[in-house]
This record gives sequence, structure tokens and C-alpha cells, in this order.
Amino acid sequence: MEYIFAVGDIHGEIVAFEKLLEHWTLDKERLLSVGDLIDRGKDPGAVIRKAMLLEAKYGAIFLRGNHENMLLDWLADPCKKMMYYISQGGMETIESLLTYKTSAKMTPEELARRVENEAASELAFIRNRPYYFEWGDFVFVHAGVDFEIADWKQTSEHDMVWVRESFQQGTNRTGKTFVVGHTPTESLNTDHSTAIWYSSDRSIIDIDGGAVFGGALHGVLFSQEKVEKIYTVTNEKKLSD
Repeated sequence: MEYIFAVGDIHGEIVAFEKLLEHWTLDKERLLSVGDLIDRGKDPGAVIRKAMLLEAKYGAIFLRGNHENMLLDWLADPCKKMMYYISQGGMETIESLLTYKTSAKMTPEELARRVENEAASELAFIRNRPYYFEWGDFVFVHAGVDFEIADWKQTSEHDMVWVRESFQQGTNRTGKTFVVGHTPTESLNTDHSTAIWYSSDRSIIDIDGGAVFGGALHGVLFSQEKVEKIYTVTNEKKLSD
């Protein structure tokens, strides 16, 4: 398709996501998410299931974020990773993936087994997320890449979903424009707004408006040449933590 409709970090905010999709022209624009579908927000499970449908029906692209990896890390080592994952909003994801709720006390291992059993298709989707999508002169990736290596495609998977300052403040000699999420733009914009952020040379575009923190969910329409239009849904919900 000639256009990409790129969406910032959703973090379980299904209502904001649904509102933003009203601006997407599905027969002319390919939908793409820069990752972090889950954790913290109201219904991460609903966002995953919506993403699964959009991928199957329209070929939408949902990249991997650090929060998708946090979920998988917890499942691989439930006892060790439980407290950290909960501190990052993981319980909202866990509860939204369970078919039925229970008040019974469970060990982390028992809880992880339930999630694996009851959300097998959702977890298969999460495990199959790509780390980046290259489209002409644009590269869509959750956090960024390593500008210090000769080939940005050799960036570690860890850095692609976790890197911040060394990427944001680095020198981009790749000839590519990188479209990312991960860091809420409020912390990057000098006026502390939630508008999309451009690096000084405009070769990095951050579209994470921090929706789950009471900011904005952005949908950015790209042609092969430039940003064509920006759609924004202001999120009414704000996390207390």
C-alpha cells in the first residue's frame, strides 16, 4: 500500500485504540503498531485479540515491544519475575488473559500455567511479533537501534525494544528515518507536550503520546516521503502510579 497508519504505544487502552481506528482507511493504508500492546491499561487482552483480528483480516503489522517481552520473560520464570512484572503493569494483562477469575491463592507457577492454558492463541500471537518493519526509507521499531554498529539490522533484540538515550541522542548515518514508541514524548518535548517528537535532524520520530498515563494515542499517516497527517485521541484515564 502507498500509506502506513502507524499507532503509538497502546498499553491496554482498548477504547482509545478503537476510537483511533475510526481514522484509519483500511483499503488504502496499512495499519502498524510500534509495540507495547499490553500492560498497565484497562484491558490488554482485548487489545491483543483486536490485533489478532486486524492482522488476520487486513495484514496489519504489530511489532514487539519491551512489555511483550516482559510477559514472555515472566512466563519463562514466573517466580523470579513475578514482582517485577506486576510493578510494570503486568497483572492487568494476566487478569485480562484468564477465561475466568478466581479468588483462590495461586503460586506464580500455577498462575503462569493458567495463562499458558487459557490464552494459548494470544500467547502464540505475542511470541510471533517481529522486531522491526522496513518500508522504503522508513524503519518502524519499538525503541530504536544501535547507531554505533555498521549495520543497524544487527542491533540486539534487547536494544530494539529497550534502548533510549544512546539512540535518541546518537548520530544517524543510516539514511533511514526511524519511527518509534517506547519513550513517552512528554519527556522528550521541551514544552512537555504529548505531541509527536522529532530528533534535531528529524531522522527519528517518536509517536508514543503516553496514552496510558493520561496522554494521547497517536495515529500517524505516512507516505513514502513524509508524515502526511497526525490523528490524536486524548485519553481520559490516568494512572495513579
